[in-house]
Amino acid sequence: MYELYARLVRPLAILLGGQAWLPRLNRQIVAMDRVVQKFSRGRIGFVRIAGLPGLTLTVAGRKSGVPRSTPLLCVPHGDGWLVAGSNWGAPKPPVWVANLSAATSARVNFEGRSYDVVPSEAVGEERDRLFAVMNQTWPNYRKYEKRTERTIRVFELRRA
Repeated sequence: MYELYARLVRPLAILLGGQAWLPRLNRQIVAMDRVVQKFSRGRIGFVRIAGLPGLTLTVAGRKSGVPRSTPLLCVPHGDGWLVAGSNWGAPKPPVWVANLSAATSARVNFEGRSYDVVPSEAVGEERDRLFAVMNQTWPNYRKYEKRTERTIRVFELRRA
């Protein structure tokens, strides 16, 4: 039943997600998503409501060491997930990107289940290949790439 729902809702989510004004609502969207995820114990988030795969990434701050959690769109891939530091094409990457690139481990909550993961950043041809895989799920990544002069970093999160 969810697959039918997702096929109906996903095109609308892709349309909205590609709008240039959406990044201005980033803080509000993430804050509301955290509330929804908290009450659903990580089983439901805005990304899942939009008919897309999502996870909550928890990684220690590179300076503080304090664990920080961020809801993200993801692409299940092999025995793990792909995530992109797109920040909707904003000039600066999201803070979690620097934290994840400095980390040797992290934790994800995917569909209500928690997993320890080992993060690795994809670079060069591997990054381009995985970015293309991610665009099959969320075609707006190409729009985001055109909005910014930075390279959108791609990470693979493999189950530990």
